[in-house]
Amino acid sequence: MSVTPTFRSAIVATTAIAALTLAGCSSSSDDASATPSASDAPSATASASAAASATLATITDGKLTIATGEPAYEPWMVDDDPTNAEGFESAVAYAVAAELGYAPADVVWVRSTFESAIAPGPKDWDLNVQQFSVTEDRESAVDFSSPYYTTTQAILTTTDSPAASVTSLEDLSHLTVGVPSGTTSYTVAAEALGADNLAVFNSAEDTVLALNSGQIDAFVTDLPTALYLSAVEFDNGTIVGQFESSEGGDEFAFVLPNESANTTAVTAAVDALREDGTLDALEAQWLSSAISVPVLN
Repeated sequence: MSVTPTFRSAIVATTAIAALTLAGCSSSSDDASATPSASDAPSATASASAAASATLATITDGKLTIATGEPAYEPWMVDDDPTNAEGFESAVAYAVAAELGYAPADVVWVRSTFESAIAPGPKDWDLNVQQFSVTEDRESAVDFSSPYYTTTQAILTTTDSPAASVTSLEDLSHLTVGVPSGTTSYTVAAEALGADNLAVFNSAEDTVLALNSGQIDAFVTDLPTALYLSAVEFDNGTIVGQFESSEGGDEFAFVLPNESANTTAVTAAVDALREDGTLDALEAQWLSSAISVPVLN
């Protein structure tokens, strides 16, 4: 489900972990005749990384400039500080940078608005990460990498609602569940709960108002939006669970300038992290274990 910028970010309490680190390797000598020892020589991995980074056409030579929103919320960034490699998107960004051959010290963070990032025109960054869903309309103005995360759908309610105590999809059968029409949320909810059991609204905003006013018992939306709403839009919001499958969910990807020379390399880096299990591990750490949203069956 693509949502309005108000709902782009999520705020939940998570525990901090140590930042990802990648040892930078460079050597120089004041004595040109000195022969470097084996310990002084750059490793094969460092040499390969340097070669990989040298192939990118970045706005600053030797640096990878990554943009994100301001403020940037948990669980995507911790403490509104993208440089600490804590939070899902910060950790993914540093993992991609390492895959591309950049040490943490060579990653430069800047801030941008969501709207300006996906608008046509020149950019002052190489990559941008702030929960961008890949859509055909946006692809006419900017490039996307392959996705690093596919959203699941979640069930949002309030602590004083009868839906707050549900532990299975069956528990929702006698309750009124709202959903915006024409969205991935509607498709998933209709399949799992039955279309006749849903209260359908014109927009996500209308569905939020319905839950706030007590017209419905719960609200189905994508998990990132549910995280944001439960912490910001509701004084007593709570997420009771998520659906098992992410099939058909919105795909979040890095945005690059239109027709960027780096899109292929960034996509290859994301694909490599998916194939070696890094993305799954980071998702489990920051978007599953940390926020403890159970899967409802």
